[in-house]
Amino acid sequence: MALLRAFLRTARMARNTSRLAVGLPADDEVLLDAPDDRLGPALVAAGRGEYAPAAKLMATTRESAEWENRDRYAMRLATFARSRDEWLREWQAADPHDPDALLVRAELAVRRGWESPARVELLREVGPLITSAAEGDPRDPVPWRIALDHARGTNVGHTEFEQLWGEAVRRSPHHYGCHVAALQYLSAAWYGSHRECFDFAEPAAQDALPGSLVQALPVRAAFAYLTEGGGPAVPRERLDAAADLAIALSAAYAAADPWPAEVRNLLTYVLVRLERWEDALEQLRMIGPYATSFPWDRVSDDPLGQFLELRDGVRLEVASGLPLRDPGPDRHPGNGRGGRARSGDH
Repeated sequence: MALLRAFLRTARMARNTSRLAVGLPADDEVLLDAPDDRLGPALVAAGRGEYAPAAKLMATTRESAEWENRDRYAMRLATFARSRDEWLREWQAADPHDPDALLVRAELAVRRGWESPARVELLREVGPLITSAAEGDPRDPVPWRIALDHARGTNVGHTEFEQLWGEAVRRSPHHYGCHVAALQYLSAAWYGSHRECFDFAEPAAQDALPGSLVQALPVRAAFAYLTEGGGPAVPRERLDAAADLAIALSAAYAAADPWPAEVRNLLTYVLVRLERWEDALEQLRMIGPYATSFPWDRVSDDPLGQFLELRDGVRLEVASGLPLRDPGPDRHPGNGRGGRARSGDH
């Protein structure tokens, strides 16, 4: 019987795997951390040593109060500057008090501090730079997100952290980056616990605006639990509820939309760990060509390769559970869940 089951599993995979590739881009079409149409030209110019397009982009986000875009662009520009910062140094020299240059510089300094064995000492030296970035535009929540990351790295206690958190949410109550920074601080790996993570993430997601990425906070808490381990067990129902909420959030965006790409990549990881293969395959279709370093860089030095391998593995798992006979027009491969249903099916 064991031999027969193995034979049937192999036959199902051989028959079904190719058709399950429908809706998935080819491996060579998948991009890692692809910039959007606004950021791309700024990065290309920075590669030539020119800062003006980055300065214009960041000024636009500040003047228009596009805080989510501003945060994302600041992080991507700082990532680029870690290896090539000539353009940023020229920008700073041209206008030392530019609030946009100060913001990118603060983000870069905090990242470099985190990478150093002398993390706490280096990060403490960065404090005045973060203050200058915050003073550049008192409306801007992004320097306060950087301050929250900085506080986690400098062993700030709960009381002081809560004061920083208050400043952040006063400026933007539903800012995704600030919520992620707070969730990391509360994680079991730092100054909290898995229970505290979920207790923070679930109400925040409930209160979030429609389509807000804050609704993905519980699935980030689930990711922390699944990757960090240890401590009291989190009930499976709580993990599934977090995944269901993130699936509903993903459905609010078009397929192959770069904006929710990181959330979809994260959700896929969690679904795989929960062995919800068909839901994971659907998210891979929603991701399209937009792979992101996070979360795959947490488990591999080759995040793109890890993502592509996982796509193949998920297809094999789904294929192995499908019948040998053609299911017919009324049964799509993504509808046989063998257990949990997606939130959209209720």
